[in-house]
Amino acid sequence: MAGFRLPPEEPEVSPQQPPQQVRIAGDLVSDDERSVAADSWSIKSEYGSTLDDDQRHADAAEALSSAANFRANSDYNSDKEEPDPEGMASMLGLQSYWDSAYADELANFREHGHAGEVWFGADVMDVVASWTKSLCISISQGHMLNHVEDLKSEPVEENDKYLSSWSVLDIGTGNGLLLQELSKQGFSDLTGVDYSEDAINLAQSLANRDGFSCIKFLVDDVLDTKLERQFQLVMDKGTLDAIGLHPDGPLKRIMYWDSVSKLVAPGGLLVITSCNSTKDELVHEVSNLSQRRIGVSQEHEIKDEEACREPPFRYLNHVRTYPTFMFGGSEGSRVATVAFLRN
Repeated sequence: MAGFRLPPEEPEVSPQQPPQQVRIAGDLVSDDERSVAADSWSIKSEYGSTLDDDQRHADAAEALSSAANFRANSDYNSDKEEPDPEGMASMLGLQSYWDSAYADELANFREHGHAGEVWFGADVMDVVASWTKSLCISISQGHMLNHVEDLKSEPVEENDKYLSSWSVLDIGTGNGLLLQELSKQGFSDLTGVDYSEDAINLAQSLANRDGFSCIKFLVDDVLDTKLERQFQLVMDKGTLDAIGLHPDGPLKRIMYWDSVSKLVAPGGLLVITSCNSTKDELVHEVSNLSQRRIGVSQEHEIKDEEACREPPFRYLNHVRTYPTFMFGGSEGSRVATVAFLRN
């Protein structure tokens, strides 16, 4: 599944191409309108947990108001003449949005050789890769640290010995650049999946060009995965964020946790990087997973025989080096990276 991605810090510029229009959910949406939708999510992420969901969505809807020509009729069954701000805010949760986005990025790669956006920014991607490496090494050594950043460096050959046993799955891999960074860190058994075929085509093309042909890429939807193996390490950089934006977001999130719990091997790790949820919010969601599953299942009249089981994950660690800011008396950061251990 293509994960939601935080727009880069610098203003996004698309030289060499005039603004184009792409078809999303039955209507034409320009690149500028799509950027407005993405920018609205960064507004939501900056507030962290200091505002309730209604206020977050209100701010996102206000930012989207300039995209007045967009109507996702086929996805929302809306017959309104005026745009529906709630529907526009949810477009980032639709596969049609990501199919269009990656069709553009693939065409741009083929014409200009561009890799596309490094969502969340290159600095965040580097932090995620190096921090995850240190976490996996500490687990392989049989101990855990309160601060993974304090792990003493060891010779490269020692690191390779530890990391070679870790099978890695990146869900919502997009252009696959995170897997390239993990490969540079010493991981070798790497697989990326995305429900957008063009995303996988782009990721495979970039990997082949950049000398990472050993990375495997597959078209697969994490909510309806066809994978039949488990992985020691599962990475999620923005996918849960996008799933939460779907019109059926609460139900989709339950499906997400059910699916990833089957993909992560017992004793393995799930590392989530989010621009929507804080570390505390992600930990709270996991600790209350069984209650959420029961509530959503009852609301949608779904019978879930495993609804009362204990949460499959527990909090292990999180990145502490991201820049923080104060808002409304609370401290937060634009991005959170949290590791959960599979029970």
